[in-house]
Amino acid sequence: MIKRNLLLLTSLCFFSLPASAIEVSPPNWWANMKHTSLQLMITEKGIADAEVKIDYPGIKVQSVNALDSANYLFIDLLVTDAPPGTFPIRFFKDGDLIEEINYELKRRIPDAANREGFAATDSIYLITPDRFANGDYENDTVEGYADKSNRDYKGGRHGGDIQGIINHLDYIAELGFTQIWTMPLLENAMPQYSYHGYSTTDFYTIDPRFGTNALYRELSDKAAEKGIGIIIDVVLNHIGSEHPWMEDKPSADWINNETFTPTSHRREVLHDPHAAHEDKAAFSDGWFVPTMPDLNQRNPYLAQYLIQNSIWWVEHANLSGIRVDTYSYSDKAFLSDWTARVMTEYPQLNIVAEEWSVNPLITAYWQEGSQRHDKYTSALPSVMDFPLQSKLVSALSSDETWASGLRELYEVLASDFVYGDPGNLVVFADNHDMSRIYTQLNEDKSLWDMAVTFILTTRGIPQLFYGTEILMSNPGTDDHGLIRSDFPGGWQGDKVNAFTRKGLGTDQIWAQDRIKQLLMLRQAHPELLAGELTHYGPQDGVYVYFRHAEQSPNKALMVVINKNKEKEEVVLERFKSMLKDFKQARSVESDQTTTLDNPITVPAQSATVWLLQ
Repeated sequence: MIKRNLLLLTSLCFFSLPASAIEVSPPNWWANMKHTSLQLMITEKGIADAEVKIDYPGIKVQSVNALDSANYLFIDLLVTDAPPGTFPIRFFKDGDLIEEINYELKRRIPDAANREGFAATDSIYLITPDRFANGDYENDTVEGYADKSNRDYKGGRHGGDIQGIINHLDYIAELGFTQIWTMPLLENAMPQYSYHGYSTTDFYTIDPRFGTNALYRELSDKAAEKGIGIIIDVVLNHIGSEHPWMEDKPSADWINNETFTPTSHRREVLHDPHAAHEDKAAFSDGWFVPTMPDLNQRNPYLAQYLIQNSIWWVEHANLSGIRVDTYSYSDKAFLSDWTARVMTEYPQLNIVAEEWSVNPLITAYWQEGSQRHDKYTSALPSVMDFPLQSKLVSALSSDETWASGLRELYEVLASDFVYGDPGNLVVFADNHDMSRIYTQLNEDKSLWDMAVTFILTTRGIPQLFYGTEILMSNPGTDDHGLIRSDFPGGWQGDKVNAFTRKGLGTDQIWAQDRIKQLLMLRQAHPELLAGELTHYGPQDGVYVYFRHAEQSPNKALMVVINKNKEKEEVVLERFKSMLKDFKQARSVESDQTTTLDNPITVPAQSATVWLLQ
């Protein structure tokens, strides 16, 4: 890698210049950001040997550097007390002005740095944008993009978009969700299978088949009017093979491995005290698939690019949080720097990482405040709770024995001591990368009810996948294109419309009502769902736990999961320490009230919630 500090010219040449083809990343920035450093990546043919001049109050050019490609230039700026406004960046060669572009420092919205991130009082609705609703049929196929609209193909683009989400914000809000996490919306100019969004080809542009950057901000603004935050799905680990970097890398080490070298997927090597260096590299530097080249975040310029990109989207779209794809596959040191930088800029933001391990020790490692075997520093607030998801399915599917069944769920929660903040974990029954929970539980609606009731009442921040509320399933397949099927009613002419309930079956309507009932419960008692969890070891197929908060001593929630095929009388004496301050319990399901001096009867194979008063 070659670095050159280039002299700044003080003399200016004024003459008519052709329209500039220069690309600048980030495309703009904001005044009064907490971090005073800003690095601009300039992209244009032959730009690397240009000299740069900027004259604007509060902005100082610290260095100008070229790497291995002749077509990139990096400008490091110090931005201190610079007012909002637009200023010229001038490029010179041999004393002649060759290019001039205007760069904008925008004014921030009030209190932008103190935005509130998603929290335990929230409920997250996960959407596959291409498969949720088509709000703009004119962008289904876009000229210049090889992957055309083909709704009949499981891996094709079906036409769902940002406008489709905007059109159905009322539905999402009326169900009771307070956050939306969409799979990535950035450009994926790939020849096929581009719909999922995880093969980025432009980090600063919404894919035109989904909409525009301005429309994404409009989604955020309109969602906020309904009390809903927007969570962006960020991909730090890899890009799409059609990204321009693959034709012209800024530096030779921009990508790990010149050609496809598969990752080992052995996440445990990062924690294994006996692991060989080669095994660690095989995990961190390998590619997922041939179409997803692995980024080398050890390169400081790439690291800065990715950090600034995440901050840019939070600020541009006024976001409430970030979900990070394939978190641990990126360089460990980079992840430490990335989390610290983002969280310093937005101290109240929330970030959740995907660490697909069912071992709580590995999952907990990444969360801030967790006890670690090394001196690694992490500012990551949240992690996806894959250990809990795995045990939830096993607990509901297995027979009740001394070592299986509901005991598994109890035991995974008993391991919460390894987490820095278990109440800030994101909990879920399924997601976009696994079979739907209704399918995992063999389309047993009683088990489905236990699963979603647990997810919506246990500790943590619940996330449900779109369609869970209408029992969407994927029987006989684990193909992601079918798991992410179209939401009925999202397309003109759909015979079934889940938004209006037209054509839904009785069980689907029941499920929709059940989700709404539980989400309304969460909204009515947010302090309890963000408070403490006290549970009792399962006995005879019955698991009882309580949600309570010190600031609300006059109420609590009691949840009873009964896996037995017969109704059960639950004797309350065992729970007297949790019940001593209450006189009665009201069933959320039946709205009937009972005293606490007698056993309560719960239906067979049920999950019931009781408001204690």
